[in-house]
Amino acid sequence: MAGIHRRRPGAASMAPADGSPARRIADGTWMSSGLSNSYLLSTDDGRIVINTGMGFEGPLHRAAYDAVDPSPTHTIILTQGHYDHVGGVDTFAEPATEIVMQEHYGTWRADNERLETFRSRNAAFAWIDAILAAMEHARSLGAGAVAQSRPVPTRTFADTLALRIGGRDLTLLSAPGGETTDSLVVWSPDDRTLFSGNLFGPLFGHVPNLVTIRGDRYRDPLAYVASLERVLDLAPVRLVTGHFDPIDGADLIAEEIGAMRDAMVWVHDRTVDGMNAGADVHTLMREVRVPEHLDVGEGYGRTAWNVRAIWEQYAGWFHHRSTTELYPAPAHGVAVDLVRAAGADALVALAADHVAAGRPVEALHLTDIVLTVEPAHAGARDAAIAAHEALLAASGNFWEAAWLRRAITKLREAP
Repeated sequence: MAGIHRRRPGAASMAPADGSPARRIADGTWMSSGLSNSYLLSTDDGRIVINTGMGFEGPLHRAAYDAVDPSPTHTIILTQGHYDHVGGVDTFAEPATEIVMQEHYGTWRADNERLETFRSRNAAFAWIDAILAAMEHARSLGAGAVAQSRPVPTRTFADTLALRIGGRDLTLLSAPGGETTDSLVVWSPDDRTLFSGNLFGPLFGHVPNLVTIRGDRYRDPLAYVASLERVLDLAPVRLVTGHFDPIDGADLIAEEIGAMRDAMVWVHDRTVDGMNAGADVHTLMREVRVPEHLDVGEGYGRTAWNVRAIWEQYAGWFHHRSTTELYPAPAHGVAVDLVRAAGADALVALAADHVAAGRPVEALHLTDIVLTVEPAHAGARDAAIAAHEALLAASGNFWEAAWLRRAITKLREAP
């Protein structure tokens, strides 16, 4: 039975590189833990490094590897374009180093550079405190200030790339869907080990984020399913993921990946069925659930968010609910009228009733109206804090919890 997510660390345990020694996980293979793990494969022709961590982590990863294998870096393989995978490339790259990425790296890179300010601002609520603390810790270890690398690959591929380096055979396979369109996995056929990067998302055994609330393009659920099936066809006996320890056992790995695949197929198909039956998106967000027997976690992505992502990937932003959707006049634009008609205190009393009855989201709809018009209304602020705290107490999701904590802090600190 699936359910490995109950035994593995969650997002709260993701931590930056701290200068610890590299850990040997197989003959000639080492792991250096960080915000996203880096891996070293020793060969007769030099080192292969799979992912390099954030820019400020690069010197720590390199020092850890230099202590076990000081040979030149022959090849760097980047399993996706996110900075926690590529940021430390400049620390490792030497004049002759080959840098390998999947050919779609440029699409993601262009998006990120185009919207860098927007995305950095919208991701800050989840990561900024941890990253600033990690950077300071890295400086205290002598790593210094290191900018994020923006690597340009020396070699790209579309679907499959076979490499033989210093006696080691590796096959790189395109595997989009879980995080980025440039995602790849690294297959070592001799020992049937798969380096999966973040194909499954940062947390193995959980549903992926088909769209992250920090802001990104929608991720294709069917491409994700196809990538999982590609991995299942390899039948790995060891799975080395982007975060935390490797997973061993062909049957266990197949069961867990199979459950993740079946969960996504179920959610996709039930969402499409609901769309065709005329159900609205919010009804489907409430009603579509992963079957309990699949036991897939929701610590990073959430099924309700994935339902909405599937809906909008197929159908776009117009939900055929109201004519007002077509025009640039948001609902909060009439907040003043609602407060004038109903009274701020009356709306706050209703919000408090919703909180007491276990309906915190309904409460927030009302407090949002009042606080739009009267930002300093103490009762509305208190009711909003109580609603957010109720949602936080029930949350086991990294992104949701980070957002709720930020919202509570802002409400408490507001003038």
